[in-house]
Amino acid sequence: MKKIGIVGGVAWLSTVDYYSEICRRGERWHLARDRPGPPSTPEMTIESLDLNKAVAHLGVDGDEESWSQFDEYHRAALKRLEASGADFAIIASNTPHHRLDSIARGVGIPIVSIFAAAAKEGARIGASQVLILGTALTMSSQKFREEFAEYGIEAASPEDQSIRSATARLIGDLQQGNLEGAAERLGNIAKAPRGTQFAASATVCLACTELPFAFPALKTLPTFAVDGVSYINTTAAHIDAAFDFAVERTG
Repeated sequence: MKKIGIVGGVAWLSTVDYYSEICRRGERWHLARDRPGPPSTPEMTIESLDLNKAVAHLGVDGDEESWSQFDEYHRAALKRLEASGADFAIIASNTPHHRLDSIARGVGIPIVSIFAAAAKEGARIGASQVLILGTALTMSSQKFREEFAEYGIEAASPEDQSIRSATARLIGDLQQGNLEGAAERLGNIAKAPRGTQFAASATVCLACTELPFAFPALKTLPTFAVDGVSYINTTAAHIDAAFDFAVERTG
């Protein structure tokens, strides 16, 4: 298996899931092939960043210079992973992928995109419209929309500012480990009136690695349905993509 480099810490709770779920996928992969000895898991190195610092470095779209610290903070972590011998890397967070093209400059190893993984999962389940829920930056990301558009999927974020604000508050609570009432809150957000924007049947993309915490029993699945709402879990889709890359061409 290829060695995986993980840029984590933004936020650390989801980084734990990345590590544990990649290991579990390794065990299942090993056992499915009836190989002798203890189950194999990919070698990994984790660069854990400071969420507070990452948020403080956020820039403003249209002002490239304003992003210099944010981009360099993540780029430096990727370079440390490269120096550690990682064969490829993942960033265990949606928001930095809005800047992935810039962040990846000068990095000599492949980076598996969470946006691309989510869009591919949307295509796999036959989604035609996707409502993006995440941080303000992720919800407004044209890059994310373009990834879905590659598969003929129309993607957008909620037009209603109150829904966007409710999503941000929920993410903040989940980052603090507060799960009480989270499933109901997320369900209310997902079912909120969408006006003329999207049909009620549109798939909801959980485009923040903390949002799946609202459904603890389902958070390891790339797609699932709750109370008539279909969800794409970007975290699980990204983990699957990373593991597939790690075992590619290994039989």
